[in-house]
Amino acid sequence: MAIAAAAPVALVAVGVCAAAFLVIRYKLYQQLDQNLAQSATLIAQQRHYDTEPGVVTGECRFLGAPACSQIVPADPGDDPSKPYLLPVTHSTRQVASGQASPYYTSLTLHGKPTRMYTTNYGKGNAVQVALRADIAERGVRQAAGLLAAVGGAGVLLSGLGGYWVSRTGLAPVARLTATAERIAATRDARHRIELPPGPPGREDEVTRLAASFNAMLAELEKSVTAQRRLVADASHELRTPLTALRTNAELLARADRLTDTQRERASGALARQLREVTGMVNDLIELARDEEPQPLLEEVRLAPLVAHVVDAARGHWPQVPFTLQVTPDADGTSIPGVPARLSRLVTNLLDNAAKFSPPGTPVEVSLTPAALTVRDHGPGIAEEDLPYVFDRFYRAEKARALPGSGLGLAMARQIAHAHGAELSAERAAGGGALFRLTLPG
Repeated sequence: MAIAAAAPVALVAVGVCAAAFLVIRYKLYQQLDQNLAQSATLIAQQRHYDTEPGVVTGECRFLGAPACSQIVPADPGDDPSKPYLLPVTHSTRQVASGQASPYYTSLTLHGKPTRMYTTNYGKGNAVQVALRADIAERGVRQAAGLLAAVGGAGVLLSGLGGYWVSRTGLAPVARLTATAERIAATRDARHRIELPPGPPGREDEVTRLAASFNAMLAELEKSVTAQRRLVADASHELRTPLTALRTNAELLARADRLTDTQRERASGALARQLREVTGMVNDLIELARDEEPQPLLEEVRLAPLVAHVVDAARGHWPQVPFTLQVTPDADGTSIPGVPARLSRLVTNLLDNAAKFSPPGTPVEVSLTPAALTVRDHGPGIAEEDLPYVFDRFYRAEKARALPGSGLGLAMARQIAHAHGAELSAERAAGGGALFRLTLPG
């Protein structure tokens, strides 16, 4: 990430320095070429076109000397006997004959850098003018060194800036990694990642990732806390029936010392406590399931299912009359689900209503396309107990003397949520409790 952040800046810095070097070099040589062109024009103005070929001025070996110049004919046979000072090439002859355009050349003369200009001079001749290029060459070297230093500094600063940007940008990821490692080492989901301050809704992607990780940790903490509370509550609830089981088992182990009545009483108590423990363990297993297995889902018609559960409740609670009312438009109502789990939901609601109903008072069950309601005529639910009736192992003050473990309503709400329904409790008008199962859709 540091390289990705620094590379564009470094490329821009190097590109700007390279462009500046080319501009400086062009300007220095442009000034030198203008001096050469002026010198060539001056020679053409001072001399006639019939001037003999040969060296005109030859003092350019010194830095402060004027330009050295010479006239070159197009025909090598017209060359003077005295050698030329400046190099004569085929291109020079072509310029003299008019076959080529004037041009500039960089060369070394007397061991010094020199710039030469070749242009036509009259008919069939060319004039060559040369100047020492030491100043231009020195300026080019100095510009190259300075711009190389500036470009190197720019690359270094861009690298440092890219490293700082990457460290700053990935700081939440580093904190996320450290938090994950700390959670893995301590198994404590209470740790959180510190988020940088800023206005809400304007976080960057990494900050949003850290916030999502914190939200996940919060949910994980809630899940772990709920599991620990379930284990603690289950242990507390199982302690009493297990102690009673052990007592009755030890009592039956000495059956030879008991009367027939005592043996029957102990056997009945043992069987009853075994059923209670078995039911509680089954309830705990059901509560431990998070969601319905998808392959078992099917379209379940509610009217016959509720009628079957009500008939079963009548046999289990003979002292409580159950009434069932199904509206005509609810006869074909169905939802996708697991029949056994839906039956357990309705059974728990009916058992809870029957448990709090005085003998002879009815439990009213009503099914419409929108909801299933179960109402009893018992003492009802106190206002302070309403928020907690669906909590695991919660038992109101009036229910602690009654049989049960406090898991039935919690299981009913879990089954309802798994089927996309909503289960609620309220105080019924005229007394009693009313449980409403709002169907999905």
